[in-house]
Amino acid sequence: METILEIKGLSKAFGGLQALTGFDLTVKRGELVGIIGPNGAGKTTIFNLITGFIRPDAGEVWFKNKNITHLKSFEIVNHGMSRTFQLVDLFKEMKVLENVMIPCYSHRARHQRSHGKKPWKVAIEFLAEMGLENRFNEQVKNLAFGELRLLDIARAMATEPDLLLLDEPFSGLDLADAKVLASCIKRMHRNGQTIVIIEHRLRDLLKLVERVVAIVFGEKIAEGTPKEIMNDQKVIEAYLGERRQ
Repeated sequence: METILEIKGLSKAFGGLQALTGFDLTVKRGELVGIIGPNGAGKTTIFNLITGFIRPDAGEVWFKNKNITHLKSFEIVNHGMSRTFQLVDLFKEMKVLENVMIPCYSHRARHQRSHGKKPWKVAIEFLAEMGLENRFNEQVKNLAFGELRLLDIARAMATEPDLLLLDEPFSGLDLADAKVLASCIKRMHRNGQTIVIIEHRLRDLLKLVERVVAIVFGEKIAEGTPKEIMNDQKVIEAYLGERRQ
């Protein structure tokens, strides 16, 4: 399979805190990859570096064979990468449909859109993928928390990305909402979407992904299938603080 994302030796420090050290990762087109680690392990820092929100101290990010390390966030979106955020930040005084229509006017979305399809029709399609088509006329502030998570993903998908990054999408969800979200992610993946998820809720993540990367204190400690990762002694110690007998 074609490599879509390659991270080489990425490092970042904030003052005296080394948030990430020499991080490497390769993602193939069509993969569903998870990055796990305890809170504060450096997961969101990786996403912020990949998407241009912060600059690395060392290392490179290559996306579709192009070095995007020093590109701005909007330029990276226009190259075909989109993300969600752990803290959902939507236009709450606007309607659900309007929130998804906004990215439909981006350079990337307009370039990808064929046959002159209207932005509102495109937005409805992405809402339908998340099961929110019946909420299109509702104000965002009236949505339940699980629906906000789904809307955030619909908004990210409206740029029609080649790579979708999901930042702790299961955070704060109850079991019912987590099940709905997992079904949506599975459906996107079956339809060919390349996805990288960072998450600390292992039970939800490991049911979804094909490959897992574990980091602790900004360093990769393991990589493999979900089964391999859950039997890895370093991962067990990182999460449980003890060795398995």
